[in-house]
Amino acid sequence: MSDLHTIATIDRLLEVYPQEPASTSLRKESPVLTPSYAAFVSAAPFCVVSTVGRGGLDQSPRGDAPGFVRVRDERTLVIPDRRGNHRLDTLRNVVADPRVGLLFLVPGVGHELRVRGTAVVSTDPDELAHHEVRGALPASVMVVTIERVYFQCARAMKRSGLWDPATWPDPAAVPTAGQMTLEAGGFTSRAEAEDYDAALDERQAATLY
Repeated sequence: MSDLHTIATIDRLLEVYPQEPASTSLRKESPVLTPSYAAFVSAAPFCVVSTVGRGGLDQSPRGDAPGFVRVRDERTLVIPDRRGNHRLDTLRNVVADPRVGLLFLVPGVGHELRVRGTAVVSTDPDELAHHEVRGALPASVMVVTIERVYFQCARAMKRSGLWDPATWPDPAAVPTAGQMTLEAGGFTSRAEAEDYDAALDERQAATLY
């Protein structure tokens, strides 16, 4: 790619995108959770958490039953840390740099909710108790203080067809977890990757919480 076509200044960026943002795209931003924004969070079974730390940027999925992210008040969200791969990328980042971004998705709904703020990792027993599932408590929670929140329009969802089964690929055409791990050097043989894939669903079901 030629440097001639690289956008390196804000002035140049605005030459490429000269149109002013629609007034509603600015007015929908709020410094707090409005009742509608809070209801969206409570309906969302999935969100993506973006963080930044010494190792760079990271995005991590979080998911559970709708309402798993607790709306404590109009400025505060609480996200449980369920069992995962134990890498702790997100939590390490938050401890080093509190800035976070959240993207909430509701199945079948075109628009998404974007939240920006700061977070701390907490082991407050009272907070952990709010997130008990099947008798299991999360090891910690992430307490997010909101700085701004707004909804994202549905264009990306419409273009992607994310919620339309007619657009979904054949799962057999998508690389498996074992295949990707093998190619990354995590396994030494195809048989090892196949064994991993064969046991994956049962292992994950047994260790959700």
